[in-house]
Amino acid sequence: MNKNLNMVYTYHNETKHSQQRYAKSLGYMDWNTQPNPFRAYSNTQKTLLPLSFENNTLEYSQIFSNSKDNAIQAPLCIESISQFFQFSLGLAAIKEFQDQSWALRCNASSGNLHPTEAYIIANDIQNIPNGLHHYAPQNHELELLSKADENLELPQNSFLLALSSIVWREAWKYGERAWRYTQLDCGHALKALEISASILGWKIEVVNTKDSQLQNLIGVDQISRYVPEERELTDMLILVSKDENINSTIDIKAIRSSLEDNYEGKANQLSHSWHPWDILEKIEDATLSEDIENKNYINDVYKQNPYREPSKSAKDIVMTRRSAQIMDKDDCTITKKEFETIIGSVKSNNAFVHLVTFVHSVEDMESGLYILLRNNTHKEELQNLLKDEFLWEKVDTEAGDLYKLKADDYKFITKAISCNQDIAAHGAFTIGMIAQFMEQLENHGANRYKELYWDCGAIGQQLYLEATSLNLSATGIGCFLDDILHGTIGLNTNHYQSLYHFTIGRGMIDTRLTTKKPYENR
Repeated sequence: MNKNLNMVYTYHNETKHSQQRYAKSLGYMDWNTQPNPFRAYSNTQKTLLPLSFENNTLEYSQIFSNSKDNAIQAPLCIESISQFFQFSLGLAAIKEFQDQSWALRCNASSGNLHPTEAYIIANDIQNIPNGLHHYAPQNHELELLSKADENLELPQNSFLLALSSIVWREAWKYGERAWRYTQLDCGHALKALEISASILGWKIEVVNTKDSQLQNLIGVDQISRYVPEERELTDMLILVSKDENINSTIDIKAIRSSLEDNYEGKANQLSHSWHPWDILEKIEDATLSEDIENKNYINDVYKQNPYREPSKSAKDIVMTRRSAQIMDKDDCTITKKEFETIIGSVKSNNAFVHLVTFVHSVEDMESGLYILLRNNTHKEELQNLLKDEFLWEKVDTEAGDLYKLKADDYKFITKAISCNQDIAAHGAFTIGMIAQFMEQLENHGANRYKELYWDCGAIGQQLYLEATSLNLSATGIGCFLDDILHGTIGLNTNHYQSLYHFTIGRGMIDTRLTTKKPYENR
């Protein structure tokens, strides 16, 4: 086995939570080292983006329709670029409690720590200088890192966007398991960007690149501009386009040569001191890809959801998405149609991630263990891997290939699986995302490990939005006992592994907190 794959298996096993021990972390919150949630670059030209609160958007369900009647095509200008960022990675609200305040964003993040950063390469966009910019959500502005010369060429009606991650932001709280959450957050950001693009009538596509090329393009390899303990690595390059048929042939070397040799701006220091976690740097290095042939990330293609009905405007759904802290156990029942609408929003038949679903309280559905298959070709393999006693009884629904495995009350076990958190038992249903693991790693290399987490994070972001559209609540659960879930379904091998958990129900509002609109200083 090659050393990078070996590192992936080592990291994955060592960072599993179990009943005997949790993955290594400090075990307490060192508030003196809490990272700044906002990256900023000093001495850079700022482009303040106009706020988009008053912009009209389609109703939420319409952005998923292929109907020409619903088609809109926003022009590439500063106003549409502003809306694109604001309704994906921008601030959604300011929460206050006594003398403390903190920002919430449209893209979900583990612990609200936000390791994901975004960079845009713009060309011929009205009122935005040509070149490389960092998106700074705190003030909703672009920071110019490098101007481009006249040789910069991008596909027509498009721009490039790169996502990167600072794993220290998550490691501060979660220790060695932090890399997992960092990659999930990248997936949340990817789906948030896709949704925001859809609101504008744009399409996005992940461009396959060598990681060293992407780091050089964005400039995170210019180490004198960064604090060494706060390592930032690029994750993916995205082409955003107005055109239906996106041409993703991107000449990264040519684009890089059109930018300056050394970029402007020094990255701000996020913490006063740091706790080292050697395994995090090792897994980061192991999952970098230099083999362009193996780096062929393909987004899940979500099928049309037949259950969606008109609801609020798309911008209102995006802006009011929240992570529930407590579920109302006395008012947790939802209708079968609501359940089908939510799981139908991530229906797919080309995916590597399936949803093990514990139904607690859904009208006209028996409580028990179900599985939503998101790729029918995996059915026989899963039937052979999971418990022999399972029914595999097909549920009559258009929400996807949903099978009942066993009828029972799983509230106690879902709470135990989710690090003894009540929220997993008090929702209407709870999901464990299991990914085809060993085959994907062996066929595509260690970098695929990151991409499986991206898929799970993207599913999570979609589930958040779908629940919000139904006036329900959702929460991603990163703290779970991996092998307890595996044991519950009878999974004893590395063929599939659990990567993310989720619960949906009716959240209770913490009346001690006040909510303010973001960017009031504007």
